[in-house]
Amino acid sequence: MDKKILAIIAVIVVILVACGAYFAMGSSGDTVRIGHLQSDHDSALFVAKAQDQYAKNGINVEITQFNNGGDLMTAVAAGDIDVGYVGITPAMSSISKGVPVKVVSGAQTEGSGIVVDKDSNINSISDLKGKTVATPGAATIQQMLLTDVLNQNGMNISDINVTNLKAAQMVDAIKSDQIDAFIIWEPYSSIAVQTGEGELLMNSSEIESGHPCCCIVATDDFIANHPDELDTILDIHENATNYINENPKEAAELLPEDIVPDRDIQGQILENTNFISGLDDEYKQNVMDFMNLEVKLGVLEKPLTENQIFADI
Repeated sequence: MDKKILAIIAVIVVILVACGAYFAMGSSGDTVRIGHLQSDHDSALFVAKAQDQYAKNGINVEITQFNNGGDLMTAVAAGDIDVGYVGITPAMSSISKGVPVKVVSGAQTEGSGIVVDKDSNINSISDLKGKTVATPGAATIQQMLLTDVLNQNGMNISDINVTNLKAAQMVDAIKSDQIDAFIIWEPYSSIAVQTGEGELLMNSSEIESGHPCCCIVATDDFIANHPDELDTILDIHENATNYINENPKEAAELLPEDIVPDRDIQGQILENTNFISGLDDEYKQNVMDFMNLEVKLGVLEKPLTENQIFADI
């Protein structure tokens, strides 16, 4: 066969192989696109990135921050995110709507708080009636927890005025009397209390003890087509989680400045937060119990099965 023809065939083969590799990883090429929230609940991701754990393990990541879990899951549904650190509530909501995604690991439990204006007369949940309360979004675990605690006290979400704000806006909003209270993830609830701008009305642990909060999700496509990369990412998450649990003050130094305005406060927060990894039976049962609560409260229309929620990995 003519050498020129052989050369052309060789070039075509190389191109086809390269295209196959590209499409196997999706539109992001060799990059794994990871989404997260502006929250210290995602500390394992931040620590791993700061310690170059992804690069050291041959994983190139593109990290994108979202205002809330609903926005992150919308990006997952659009195919713009492969892996996400997100609340269990928006994750299950998306699964119930047919978004091809699964929970692949827990990230942490509890870790939110209801904060009220320090000059208000709000001393109990019942005092929130008729007040303006901010949440990070309708599809978030924080609004679900607010709905839950109102229900426990003979009220419902329509008994208050709910407004949605970015997490970083809430302390200023309560300081300027735009809102009467807010429910948000750490570190913002602690920041409001430590700076004297707000008073803690209730921790989420008092609403639902031990409740699951943030988890890691991955698209069905990524789980099926990139099992080795996923295993590596989950190993990295486990290592970073162990580091945080063993070295909370040092870990606080590795978190982004836009999330950690005060390193001393953050070190205390990390020390008191239960960071987790993996999908053990206890975690799965806690998620299923939380899922049933969401059905009871009308957050989910119908129950989900374990096979629908969790990846088989």
